[in-house]
Amino acid sequence: MDNQEQKHQRRIRYKGTHPKTFKEKYKELQPEKYADAVAKVIGKGSTPAGMHLSICVKEILEFLQITPGQTGLDATLGYGGHTLEMLKCLDSKGHLYATDVDPIELPRTRERLELLGYGSEILTIRQMNFSYIDQITFESGPLDFVLADLGVSSMQIDNPERGFSFKNEGPLDLRLNPERGNSAAARLKTISQDELQGMLSENADEPNSAAIARAIISEIKKGIDISTTTQLKEIIKDALKFIPENKRDNAIKKSCRRCFQALRIDVNNEFEVLYEFLEKIPATLAEGGRVAILSFHSGEDRLVKKSFQRFFREGVYREIAPDAIRPSLEECNNNSRARSAKLRWAIKA
Repeated sequence: MDNQEQKHQRRIRYKGTHPKTFKEKYKELQPEKYADAVAKVIGKGSTPAGMHLSICVKEILEFLQITPGQTGLDATLGYGGHTLEMLKCLDSKGHLYATDVDPIELPRTRERLELLGYGSEILTIRQMNFSYIDQITFESGPLDFVLADLGVSSMQIDNPERGFSFKNEGPLDLRLNPERGNSAAARLKTISQDELQGMLSENADEPNSAAIARAIISEIKKGIDISTTTQLKEIIKDALKFIPENKRDNAIKKSCRRCFQALRIDVNNEFEVLYEFLEKIPATLAEGGRVAILSFHSGEDRLVKKSFQRFFREGVYREIAPDAIRPSLEECNNNSRARSAKLRWAIKA
């Protein structure tokens, strides 16, 4: 036997009954092999690691009224949950286009859908920002339906290497496409205190924006490189010591969530991209074409609401949702990440 032969490396397994780290959750990361384990996680109202549970699927499909032979766009492919349901509605007739900027998750989703039988004859996937929707329609022609789910996918949130969550140690990145632009860590090195305070207020309605911005800039001025998620979390935690102890833990958790959201929106230019997308939608829809947009915080919802209302007043849309549609209580209980979702729709004249 060759003495240089390497010893067999055992897979990282669950420690105890409740694995905590992303890599230990090997069963959740292989849903096709461990369906029972994944079902148990979902049954407890949680999202399995490496997966994303699509939100408001029933409500979206009821509105879009997709029929075989139509042409549509899923502007935010993600895990492909909404895409899959729309493909089923097409029944192998017509065509669905899908876009996403994430170079890590997009190939995985493409492979999953191909294994389910949805290849290029019915589905075209492009790695691109949805603000370039006009480039899609140059190829597809007018669209019968468009869906955009503006939420960050669970795969991105749960993977500590992406740096989207303060709950796990990881690089302070927050880019939807880590191959382009500057990370959140790089952004903090160049920002002023006033600009940071404004970002936290405008992008996330953070009530303690002044104290948090002051604490972050103070650390940077000391020459400290804020390069990890836990570093930023600790700075926010220290900045909020003035909050009464009985309310502090909850306040810290909420402020961390808002601050990470604000940075993510800034790093990815999310409001600017959404505004451009909303401006282009009417020209890409066929007569009677339908658009549904799922948002997850007030800033996004305001942009969608105002855009739909303006085009409705101008006669571009013949009908818009009178109010935002919220997920059912049952869905929120089964998927906690659905609780902040708001669905709005419009129909082209």
